[in-house]
Amino acid sequence: MEKQEIIKKIKKGKIFIYPTDTIYGIGCDATNQQSVNKIKQIKKRKNKPMSVIAPNISWIKDHLIIDIDLDKYLPGPFTIILKKKNKNFLKHVSDTDMLGIRIPKCNITKTIQMSGVPFITTSVNLAGEKPITKISEIPDQIKDQIDVIIDQGPLTGKPSTIIIGEKQIKR
Repeated sequence: MEKQEIIKKIKKGKIFIYPTDTIYGIGCDATNQQSVNKIKQIKKRKNKPMSVIAPNISWIKDHLIIDIDLDKYLPGPFTIILKKKNKNFLKHVSDTDMLGIRIPKCNITKTIQMSGVPFITTSVNLAGEKPITKISEIPDQIKDQIDVIIDQGPLTGKPSTIIIGEKQIKR
């Protein structure tokens, strides 16, 4: 699928399974509350905060309080937890005053960023199950609810490392 088609589908609120620099993720336009709620339903997670792929560094600076050197971690296999400037910002994504930010170091990230919107990034697996590195490992009950699947073949990663104020938290 070409870039413009992916961008159009993001803006229409479509739900994606896509490769990251670690594992396969599930995502959508984070500003589309209906699509975000559908991902929560698919993943069976009601109130657990989710992270986003940021459209760019200036978007992060506009909406979040930067307390670390972003260049040290982004792009890369990290989820950086930052305090929101306005705690109601993307409240349907994270109802806390914090938001997880990623910029995976992989090809699809640039296309997602070209949409200009924050994009949900959460692992495809259900909570407690092992991360998914091949499309064939995704249960049909999840695949059946997805609009777009981007298969990049087997991925080698494990979940991103969480960064909170320069502290690394392995998962």
